[in-house]
Amino acid sequence: MKNISKYKVHTSLLVTIILFAIISVITIYSASLLINDQTLYIKQIIWYIIGFVLAYIIMTIGNKYIYNHAFILYFMGILALIFILLFAPPINNIRSWFVLPGIGTIQPSEFMKIVLIIVLARVINEFHENNSNPDTKDEFKLILKVVGLTFIPSILTFLQPDTGVVLIYLIIMTTMLFISGIKYQWFLVFGGAFLLIVGLVLGVYFTSDDLFIKMFGTDFFLRVDRLLDWSNQSGFQLENGMTAIASGGLFGHGWTKTPIYFPEPQTDFIFAVFGSNFGLIGSLGLLSLIAFFDLKLISLVEKTNYNIDKFVISGIIGMLIYQQVQNIGMTIGLLPITGITLPFISYGGSSLLSYMIMLGILFNISNAHLRYTN
Repeated sequence: MKNISKYKVHTSLLVTIILFAIISVITIYSASLLINDQTLYIKQIIWYIIGFVLAYIIMTIGNKYIYNHAFILYFMGILALIFILLFAPPINNIRSWFVLPGIGTIQPSEFMKIVLIIVLARVINEFHENNSNPDTKDEFKLILKVVGLTFIPSILTFLQPDTGVVLIYLIIMTTMLFISGIKYQWFLVFGGAFLLIVGLVLGVYFTSDDLFIKMFGTDFFLRVDRLLDWSNQSGFQLENGMTAIASGGLFGHGWTKTPIYFPEPQTDFIFAVFGSNFGLIGSLGLLSLIAFFDLKLISLVEKTNYNIDKFVISGIIGMLIYQQVQNIGMTIGLLPITGITLPFISYGGSSLLSYMIMLGILFNISNAHLRYTN
């Protein structure tokens, strides 16, 4: 006789998320002192509570229902991105958020990341179900579908403009195509073409500012200029962030004692706040916790028996690792500043809620083999 338990949770994943929540709240509190807004940590607590409720709801719904309605979710996400461009008020010259009175802002592109993973997983899974021995033509059709589904939200998000999230879309697409089972020669072909295009664009950028602006516009020039700003370690935000981290030494200045101001300490540069407060030892502890979480997700790929779940996990892993490396890398001057936040740690309602929805999906996958016990 077997008992059915629908709502078991993967203990190590849950404990890690709780630790992330604690680290996030205390670091945001410290960051809020720099910008004189001590309500941020309270809002982050509320977002985490809502996020856990959302994760529970996802567990009650089940992944099968979500997978079956993947294209409906995708269509709703595209409509939201279109409405943002048409009707949302600009904030700092960017149309990325719906303003909800009394609640705050909602950023549809954050939720689109999860939707894109789900819809691409379904497309790739159906490809394998319908093609037992795919040829080159079949693989090319799959690539066109995946690129097309990624291209639409990428263009809409680029127009907001939000280059950072567009890069995440592309990372998701590339990761999921890589594990889809298609021939690796495709990556050589498309990778070579991509590098050629990037090389030509950068060639124009470095040789003639006027020609670049005439060809691509001032807005794109400024975006490229910001991306390349890290190469000479210039910029007030980067210099002060790196100074704060370096001054922390082994054990840091102590909680709430960030020694120097830098912009966006609660979001883009949250790691600089943590590093200055808790030093090298604390930073290594946080990095170890992040690595532990990522390795747990990687181990899930081997535990699940369903291909669509494997594709979903792979897309999530690609997204998270890219954001983790990009955020920390740009904070310490190793990568260009793209405005990408640190998952589960940085302040932000939309991003955190999207990660908690993702967590509910992961709980469903990881606990499938635990739901039936003797």
